[in-house]
Amino acid sequence: MGTSRTRRAAARTATTGRTAGGTAGGTAAARPRAATTRAALALAAVGALTLSACGGNDDDGDKSEGGGKGSGGVTVQLPKLSGHKLQVAAVWTGPERASFLKVLEEFEKRTGATVDYIPSGDDMAGFIGSKVAGGGQPDVAFPPQVGVLREFARKGWLKPLGAAAKEQLAKNFSAGWRELGAYRGTEYGVYYKASNKSLIWYNTKAFENAGVGEPKTWADFLKTAQTVSDSGVEPVSVGGADGWTLTDWFENVYLSQAGPQKYDQLAQHKIKWTDPSVKDALTALGQLFGKPGLLSGGNSGALQTQFPTSVTQTFSGDQPKAAMVSSADYAATNIAQTKSEVGKDAKVFPFPAVGAKSPVVTGGDAAVALKDTKGAQALLTFLASTDAAKIWAQAGGFISPNKELDRAAYVNDTMREIADALIKAGDDFRFDMSDQAPASFGGKPGQGEWKDLQDFLKNPKNVAGVQQKLEQDAAKAFGN
Repeated sequence: MGTSRTRRAAARTATTGRTAGGTAGGTAAARPRAATTRAALALAAVGALTLSACGGNDDDGDKSEGGGKGSGGVTVQLPKLSGHKLQVAAVWTGPERASFLKVLEEFEKRTGATVDYIPSGDDMAGFIGSKVAGGGQPDVAFPPQVGVLREFARKGWLKPLGAAAKEQLAKNFSAGWRELGAYRGTEYGVYYKASNKSLIWYNTKAFENAGVGEPKTWADFLKTAQTVSDSGVEPVSVGGADGWTLTDWFENVYLSQAGPQKYDQLAQHKIKWTDPSVKDALTALGQLFGKPGLLSGGNSGALQTQFPTSVTQTFSGDQPKAAMVSSADYAATNIAQTKSEVGKDAKVFPFPAVGAKSPVVTGGDAAVALKDTKGAQALLTFLASTDAAKIWAQAGGFISPNKELDRAAYVNDTMREIADALIKAGDDFRFDMSDQAPASFGGKPGQGEWKDLQDFLKNPKNVAGVQQKLEQDAAKAFGN
């Protein structure tokens, strides 16, 4: 099962200022989904996620176990690019932006090029579309949805990967990841950043005070939430102001409950959103969203909470505003903004099984070239290497689908285990469902699936009405 949109793991605050090689203005509502499109790691990988038992920032144990050979020294040669200037656009802001700038700074150091980073905001399709129309598209962009990547390729906006980039890709990535970055047999994308989106992060002190452990099933999860609520802490933090977080909740429930075949059919709109399987998933999700006392701030508070706050409020202060938050691995970046320590104060468990097995939905960001320049191809080559993956892995809040990256590069055992589960899934994965959809349905704030699921969060009893609206919007976007 797989991986898909590495969307929006950044802090949502817009940032302006120096990029790797200059100044870039602009605002970015950043959607932390680190990646892009077919979602859900192999269910078998869940067994590898003994995450809560992992240590925090300690370096004990054999960190390189299961790792590749490519994380030591320079593994890729890059051309000299003195005088070359590149623009790079991605959704990342806040701590993610800071980490990515370290990657671009290393590229500048090795090549002599100057790189400006521009945050695109959540609507990458709209942002790039406006730039292409004006003839000012960036050299490289990171569409956080596979559907957007394919849309760009279909419109002829993307430049195929050059020989050096394809060589790195073939050496370091499984066939499944290469296929995700391709369109009609031509390779365009390098999946630099990935995410495992089927995780529940929890405040260990809140769990201890309530006397609860890690739930394995949806029924146990709801019971755990109620027990935590009874102890005086609102149990579940939901960043409903960012509609994509709600698609992640739905996809995890749907994949586990309906199974991979139905998941694939719904992702491609081969079955309608009025299908009984969608009703079952929304009804199950409504058991959480519709019961008073289970959501931090209630439904109205959740609708006003942005993703970064949903994480930080779970791990801040002696009286946290929540005990749990569903988020991909990139939540570690936001937890780092608090005084909590990953592996000690903040631990994770796999998304509970709603059906027979726990799901694993994943995402990822693919780098693509919008200009046929030497600099753009050199950057894609660098991003496909273990050298570039190691830089962000060492900064934290990041996992890579690069199978040759030594797992010792990750900052702690928790991230190491999450990354290892991703790699061990091989090609047996699916990507985030909404990332596979046309952007107008699965990837735009205030419309399509994001908006429809926000309406569901507002009124979880209106299952049939939400299904009808989802189907209406999906049919319009897919054209069927």
